[in-house]
Amino acid sequence: MNNELQSVVEYMERERGIDRETVIVAIESALVSAAKKSMGANRDMRVQIDRKTFDISAFVQTIVVEKVTSPTEQLSVREAQRFKSDAQVGEFVDVPIPPQKLGRIAAQVAKQAIMQKIRQAEKERVFDEYKDRAGDIVSGTVRRFDRNDIVVDLGRAEAIMPSRERVPTEEYQPGDRIRAFVLRVDNEGAGPEIVLSRTHPEFVRRLFELEVSEIADGTVEIKGIAREPGFRSKIAVLSHDEKVDPVGACVGMKGIRVKNIVRELSGEKIDIVRWNADVKTFVANSLAPAKLAAIDVDEDIQQVIVTVDPDQLSLAIGKKGQNARLTAKLTGWRVDIQKDESTRTFEEKVAEAVAAMAQIEGITADQAHVLVTSGFLTPEGVLAAEIEDLESLEGFDTDTAKAVRAAVESHTQPENSDIDE
Repeated sequence: MNNELQSVVEYMERERGIDRETVIVAIESALVSAAKKSMGANRDMRVQIDRKTFDISAFVQTIVVEKVTSPTEQLSVREAQRFKSDAQVGEFVDVPIPPQKLGRIAAQVAKQAIMQKIRQAEKERVFDEYKDRAGDIVSGTVRRFDRNDIVVDLGRAEAIMPSRERVPTEEYQPGDRIRAFVLRVDNEGAGPEIVLSRTHPEFVRRLFELEVSEIADGTVEIKGIAREPGFRSKIAVLSHDEKVDPVGACVGMKGIRVKNIVRELSGEKIDIVRWNADVKTFVANSLAPAKLAAIDVDEDIQQVIVTVDPDQLSLAIGKKGQNARLTAKLTGWRVDIQKDESTRTFEEKVAEAVAAMAQIEGITADQAHVLVTSGFLTPEGVLAAEIEDLESLEGFDTDTAKAVRAAVESHTQPENSDIDE
């Protein structure tokens, strides 16, 4: 038993990282529970394991009486003095219990209780090790899937990556090595739970801190991060040393630093933006490489109105509005991007006027085109014209002219009615 006990203690200490004293105390507690189930729950017992020889000693406290009426719970003075030379009536004496007296049932109960105590000690050890690591990056191996959640083996503990913390563009297989951000460590319910994330913006921050020495030592500061996991991230950086270019430091020689981070993020694009206290400059930097015609700021509603040339509109907005959304997240201001109307060509203005006229019920696209190219640019212009003027247009006769006039009147009538009212 001594050798087996010593092997268990050494294994738990070596493989599981549990302190030797913690394991021994757990075993002592488990053996007490087993002894009570075997010999009576109301007995006050004590189990002691020698820290060097691993010998097990068990004792039960028994009261000393003048006349014994219950041999299992009482001792005479003469018997008590065998264990304690100065034992007196009314005193409790520790009486040794032969280990074999616990029986096979007690041994089985002890084994179960020992494993339970050791598991509890292991959970406490895991919590103590990771409770202060929230915000760190850890490496692990994908062990299995629990529905859409991923269970990750960290070596001496297991962590979970919920489905909402997974990057939608990434696929994993059991055995894959991954790095993730420790979102939080909970110690409720069944035990400590380490929750990981690869979608959190702080994951990007920690990767840059690990990759860029200027960020790690505080020379360059990350002022903000906006992220759409798996697709694109924007980070705003500021240098506290005028000799250090914050964007260049993050990009690295030949782009090696940012490439390493992009590789870790499975190809997610990263825009590194120079931070500026002036919101106009900050927004312009964030929307680059789009060239902006003008920027207007409404501080009352925290809105920035950006005007761009028509050929820069799609670049400024980005694919599915991504560039504009990330800029708004990064700056904390609403960003409204508009096309510069003053740069419209004559053909664009004609096309817009034709489209607006064709929206009127009762006027065809061909009729709208004839009206606009003949100088009738607005419904008001059509109403101001005489029927004879409309009849003279190409493809118009008296009936057509009257029908078009009636359609325009019907279209504008609700507005006139509202004004009259």
